[in-house]
Amino acid sequence: MSGIDNVDKLKTAVMKKPKTICAKLPTKWGEFTIHALESSTDDKEHVAIAMGDLSLDEPVLLRVHSECLTGDAFSSLRCDCGPQLEAAMKKIAKLGRGMIIYLRQEGRGIGLVNKIKAYALQDEGQDTVEANINLGFKADQRTFEVAAEILDALGVSQVKLMTNNPRKVAALQAANINVIERVSMQYGKNPHNEDYLSTKHGKLGHFFDE
Repeated sequence: MSGIDNVDKLKTAVMKKPKTICAKLPTKWGEFTIHALESSTDDKEHVAIAMGDLSLDEPVLLRVHSECLTGDAFSSLRCDCGPQLEAAMKKIAKLGRGMIIYLRQEGRGIGLVNKIKAYALQDEGQDTVEANINLGFKADQRTFEVAAEILDALGVSQVKLMTNNPRKVAALQAANINVIERVSMQYGKNPHNEDYLSTKHGKLGHFFDE
């Protein structure tokens, strides 16, 4: 096989959209469809849940949510993740159309065990950024290219993004997703996470108190 043939095959593989597997997902807020990618840029099992017709020529209400076992499953008050996820599902259900991309990036990308190690350092007085850095990681290890891959696979090119994080907006825009609006997500503040939210605002640039 010639070198040109190899290049053509590579181009075809890159341009081909990843296949998705979908199924019904009834929830207390209504019926969503859950989509799982067979392939991904980082070999993790990310999913998206969607409601309504995504093919309409109007922006999709979107939440790109990074996995948080402690907040999403155990209702931890150390963060605002669980309330944000629930609020996003409610907003989508009320509108009747939208999507949540659930990325398997626990602990801002450092993994569950390291996240608990970071919690232990926070118990000793460090903030969330200091703890991650002292464990040898960046303040935020996450990437969001796979979210754009999922949107492309589902035929979505313009969104209203539910986030307080400017990095998510910039990452999607860099991947040619048209973010026409950022929807504020001011949920889940409590006495246990005030310092955490303050650090996200002061050191990571998240938007709060809008």
